[in-house]
Amino acid sequence: MSYDKPLPVIDHDSRPYWDAAREGRLDIPLCNDCGKHHFYPRTVCPHCHSDDLKFDTISGRGTVHSFTIARRPAGPAFGDDVPYVVALIDLEEGPRMMSRIETDTPESVQIDAAVEVTFVKATDEVSLPFFRLSA
Repeated sequence: MSYDKPLPVIDHDSRPYWDAAREGRLDIPLCNDCGKHHFYPRTVCPHCHSDDLKFDTISGRGTVHSFTIARRPAGPAFGDDVPYVVALIDLEEGPRMMSRIETDTPESVQIDAAVEVTFVKATDEVSLPFFRLSA
């Protein structure tokens, strides 16, 4: 079965992030000047505007800041997925990222729930970082 949903556009700035995801790691930028992580990958730190950045493997743990349960698909490609959960995740390392929470019971998701990253292989080149509720 082929993946029929939209795929990310991988550019020079985000390639290390997507390469790590394909290998099962969540790597996000870390500023060498101010010491803060940020998400999404970009060429300048949003905290101090330094361009001295490196990618750092983080824990992949966080908490749900906010979420919604999609009961109508975001287009035909997502029709078989409803209902599904889209959430803002506060990562342990500080940044907030939007992702999907993989669960068979969307109603079990709550604000402040503990989550951990899981990777869904879309193609041989792309794995998507989703989250699941922690045990």
